[in-house]
Amino acid sequence: MSVDSVYSHLAWQANIEQHFGVQIPFPVIADLDQKVARLYGMVAPGASATTTVRTVFFIDDQGIVRALIYYPLTLGRNIDEILRVVDGLQTSAKQGVAIPANWTPGQPVIVPPPTTTHDMRQRLSAKSDEQQDWYYTTKKLT
Repeated sequence: MSVDSVYSHLAWQANIEQHFGVQIPFPVIADLDQKVARLYGMVAPGASATTTVRTVFFIDDQGIVRALIYYPLTLGRNIDEILRVVDGLQTSAKQGVAIPANWTPGQPVIVPPPTTTHDMRQRLSAKSDEQQDWYYTTKKLT
């Protein structure tokens, strides 16, 4: 989505294909009145009328925004980080685990801490190499 016109989008897509040999495989939505951009905080305070913050929204299949990454105009997006976030969100949802900082697929994940005294004691009695304490345990997914 962009606050630019459809014609600007078409020119941008043609330019990317001509200079870099890449076809844009997704629709680009024009938001000329900036209703959506303003609603989602994409218009940078004090910026020109057509300057928006580059934002990646991670929206699940239920339509819930799960994560956002904001990039200023002067910083390109990092596709490796975007893919890492998608992998982490999907892993967390599917496995019921937390994802540590700098995690990549194949690395250990965090087992959520117990929420009752009984479960805490049970975890303490079943101590393993992956357990740092009752509230912090990691595991390798298979």
